[in-house]
Amino acid sequence: MSWLTAEEALRALKTKPQTLYANVSRGRIRAKADPADPRRSLYQSADVQRLAERHAGRRKTETVAAEAIRWGDPVLSSAISTIIGGRLFYRGRDAADLAEAATLEQTAALLWNGADVVSSSAEAGPAAPSLQAAFVALAGRVTLDLPSLGRSPAALRREAQGVLSTVADALAPGPSDQPLHCRLAASWQRPDAADCLRRALVLLADHELNASTFAARVTASAGAALSAAVLSGMATLTGPLHGAAWQGVDALIEAATVLGAAQAIRRTLAQGNRLPAFGHPLYPDGDIRASALLSHFPLPRDFAELRDTGEAVVGEKVNLDFTLAAMAAAFDLPKEAPIIMFSLARSAGWLAHAMEQIDSGDLIRPRARYAGPAPETDTRR
Repeated sequence: MSWLTAEEALRALKTKPQTLYANVSRGRIRAKADPADPRRSLYQSADVQRLAERHAGRRKTETVAAEAIRWGDPVLSSAISTIIGGRLFYRGRDAADLAEAATLEQTAALLWNGADVVSSSAEAGPAAPSLQAAFVALAGRVTLDLPSLGRSPAALRREAQGVLSTVADALAPGPSDQPLHCRLAASWQRPDAADCLRRALVLLADHELNASTFAARVTASAGAALSAAVLSGMATLTGPLHGAAWQGVDALIEAATVLGAAQAIRRTLAQGNRLPAFGHPLYPDGDIRASALLSHFPLPRDFAELRDTGEAVVGEKVNLDFTLAAMAAAFDLPKEAPIIMFSLARSAGWLAHAMEQIDSGDLIRPRARYAGPAPETDTRR
């Protein structure tokens, strides 16, 4: 594996240093500290070359197909959500505008294409929101629920309501006559956070074909139960490059409290690590979900310092992962609050995508581009 200096990488990319740093923070270019000078970074030459070829328009069809599944061109048709011009839309409606007044239940009804507003039927649940309880409850359903194939859209929507109720009873325990954001606020004993939680749940409900949604659609495409699709999505969401990215933000904040924001950011980049708090490949002008939330709660001082310093250094605005971590700190929510909010809200989106995939009747089964040893041949022939 060969590495380039910053100067060599910039010449190959024909771009500015800020763009290079942004590509590192997005995970598009791997970097590491220069052994000869830890204050400088080296950049993986293959990553730089790939981006340079993309910008030059020299990619072959095979390369385009191989890269389509990694922040590339759309691979599935969907009428549920899309990102156009830096805005997120749910079935044609601007998600940021929707978050001004809608609840997660109303958003789920929209994503499910006209289904009734969902509600939870259980009166009791765990003492506090529990991701573990959600996994256990979903796993229990998977062994009992019917496969999804051969069932009408109406029957699937009724089952989707039951699956979402199962998730809600674990992640937002409380009376069934209360909206989910109020149940969540009450379970954390933070009634002042209710409106901000409502906005966050709406903005988190869906986001095109992200990794967890794709996993849910693959599961549904095989005819598995809706609960299995949500279980697949939730398991994928726990990855540090997806729904658990807030943990990287918390680690960066902890480093900033010791070293200062500028030094913490510099050290992270010099070590070849991504900055999980900044940038999003689908929002070149800033994550609209973050900006739609940030004005609705007081930003803690350490987060404000990290935001201002990081945006100046990296040239990218803070993203949703930063915002969820900051929101948890601002309202003194439990440390796992971001993944709880994410899992609860995105369950509505996973169910929408699972039902859409089932309706398409297609099995998702990509082919592999073999890169292993040459197959053995029979020399006697």
